[in-house]
Amino acid sequence: MTARILVVDDEEIIRESLYYILEKEGHEVEAAKDGLEALQKIEKKPFDIVITDLEMPEVKGIELLEKVQQLTPETFVLIITAYASIETAVAALRKGASDYIIKPLEFDDILFRINRLLEHRKLERENKMLRQELHHTYDFEQIVGKSPAMQKIFDTVKKVAQTDGTVLITGKSGTGKELIARAIHYNSKRKDNYFVAINTGALVESLFESELFGHKRGSFTGATSDKEGLFKTASGGSIYLDEISEIPYHLQVKLLRAIEQREIIPVGTNHPVKVDIRIIASTNRDLKKEVEKGNFREDLYYRLNVVEINLPPLSDRKEDIPILAQHFLEKYRIQMNKHIRGIDNQVIQTFLHYNWKGEVRELENIMERAVIFSDGDYITVDDLPDFVSARTDSEEVKKPKTLKDAVKEFEKIYIRQELDRLKFNKEEAARTLGISVSSLYRKMEELGIDSQK
Repeated sequence: MTARILVVDDEEIIRESLYYILEKEGHEVEAAKDGLEALQKIEKKPFDIVITDLEMPEVKGIELLEKVQQLTPETFVLIITAYASIETAVAALRKGASDYIIKPLEFDDILFRINRLLEHRKLERENKMLRQELHHTYDFEQIVGKSPAMQKIFDTVKKVAQTDGTVLITGKSGTGKELIARAIHYNSKRKDNYFVAINTGALVESLFESELFGHKRGSFTGATSDKEGLFKTASGGSIYLDEISEIPYHLQVKLLRAIEQREIIPVGTNHPVKVDIRIIASTNRDLKKEVEKGNFREDLYYRLNVVEINLPPLSDRKEDIPILAQHFLEKYRIQMNKHIRGIDNQVIQTFLHYNWKGEVRELENIMERAVIFSDGDYITVDDLPDFVSARTDSEEVKKPKTLKDAVKEFEKIYIRQELDRLKFNKEEAARTLGISVSSLYRKMEELGIDSQK
């Protein structure tokens, strides 16, 4: 890693030695004989690192440090000091210096400290980029669905994200429950803290408490050290309990306490530990029926079900299928660097009549496969697995009752696609469709297309 470095020292031999060593390492180096000259250089352009002596004429090292923090807060400042002035160096650290170097200088040590600072900067930037990527990935614009059912869900998610209310997400496997849970977290005030996802059905029963609440060393065989537990790890953020119905009945009371009291008791101790967490749970079962059967505690059910978000299956929001297919095409053609222009209409029709037992997850998998095998400008039925494109007597395609119904179905899909492509610019959509804006509005009302994005 190379950096732009400014060396500031009134002793020429130290200044030139550092300049030579750092330039030899590949860094872009400049030098200044005192703090005043250094400030003039910093005002012209920022530096990644400033290495400065403490005792200099004109502007001293501490004053230069303070000025650097005002002008370029991201710049690292290393203080050069004599052994007798270590107290002054420590004072500089308290004022925000990144590190200090004691004379006589050890060049290997200086290079080590510089590399450590640059590695720290790299990790900071990577974390920032990752956080931005996560926020972008789980932004509402990235969760695809324009059907009335999904729009209603988005409205609920936006409202609940601003609170700390407990949320229960229900729906079939593959409908995107975890995606909604992450959207709630990354659009909340907790977004900069951990989102901890737990598949509760995969937890070993004997280790349930230890995994969730932690344990003390020696509390059971194999507990060779203290363990924090996932609830403690998530403190300050959100914890997502996937497939909540899988938790054994006798352990549900322990989870209830943790949710109600916002505190946990690690295994091997009687001392409760406070946790600041937002609870989001999900299930693919009907919890009311599980309560009636005696498989799920009624008090836990009502504690979890403060706000319920039910994700509809694809069969209840078929108008989202073309949009989802296009979304996954965009995602995987970018990943695979393929120049596929679109999806053949026959593929869309096949998707509309296919029974999506695996829901959105299955659609994404099939689109990923199609992009892998496609060699043309468009995804065609030849790129689909046989079980999707096959037509058998036992899987009769449901056709519209009349020609008028078929035309209406096609119009709705086609107009919706154009509106989505043009980000609901109705004037532009009307122009590309070859109709007037008033006719477009009339068609939208007639076909039940929302007027808002």
